[in-house]
Parts: sequence; structure tokens; C-alpha cells
Amino acid sequence: MTDDESPEGVLLSGEENAAVRIKLERDKRGWSTSTLSEHLNEAGYDMNPSAVWRIENRKRRINLDEAIGFAEVFGLDLRNFIGPPQLAAKARAMELIDDVVEAFRGTQRANAAFTQARDAFDDYMAGHPDIREEAEVMVSNAIAKAANEQMLRMHGSPPVEATGTADDAPSDT
Repeated sequence: MTDDESPEGVLLSGEENAAVRIKLERDKRGWSTSTLSEHLNEAGYDMNPSAVWRIENRKRRINLDEAIGFAEVFGLDLRNFIGPPQLAAKARAMELIDDVVEAFRGTQRANAAFTQARDAFDDYMAGHPDIREEAEVMVSNAIAKAANEQMLRMHGSPPVEATGTADDAPSDT
């Protein structure tokens, strides 16, 4: 990476992210490597200024205890600390990314559960052809009802279209 390329938007590995993040956080606070070293030592994480510089400049690897120490001193969650610097600096973005990933995992679990339930249903129906058609209709109706309810929850009721005046309305007689 050249000097004029910003590492902030680059998706690096956790260790590379930590090195970039240490420098960004230190600079943001106006701290020297000595000041950061003092804060780490006060928090119970032994580190000299030279080690801070070497980690920032990727001349030395950072271990897990040190990463925890840096995150603590900077007041950051460890996941946020080792995340991509551009995103990690925006804690809300990281939370939303976690939410999206967890929701995706939930859909994967639900799809697997659906497949398993459908396979069990199909296996059972193969041995009971006399009730298969009725059971299939029940399943289809229940799924359609659940899908419709979900659509209403997500999008609300469809708008009512105006189709004329009160004089055009059908009468009860």
C-alpha cells in the first residue's frame, strides 16, 4: 500500500485492522505512542512505546491480550476494534451488519427446518395416499394464510381504490 492510499476503507484481516485502528484511535485522541503506552500500562497491559509503534507499523504482531487492552483503553468493543476501520469507526454500522448477518443465519435455520418438516410430511404422505390430497390442500392453505399475514404486517393493508361517487354505489334493493 502506498502512502497516499487510505487504509480506512480496505477490508483487511483482523490483525491488520487492529494495527490501522490503533494508529487511527491514537491520532484521533492526539496521543503519542508514549501516552498510549502509559494508558495501557495503567489499565494493566504492559507495553512500551516502541511496541506500540511496531504494532502500528506491522513490524510486530499483536496478541489477543494486547488487542483486549487496546480495545479497553480506547473504549471499544473487541469486535469493533478488529473490524474494518472505516466501518468499525461507525459502531452503528457494525451493529446493523451483525443484525443482517444474524437475520440471514435465522433464515438459513428456518429454511433447514422447513425442508426437514416438508420431507417428513412427504415421507408420511407417501405411505398414506388416501389422505394426501386433503393434507396438501391444508398445507397450501395454511402457508398462503401465513404468507398473507406476514405481507400485511410488513406492508399494511392495501389502499382502497375510489371507483366513483356514492350515487354509483350498488343499492341494497
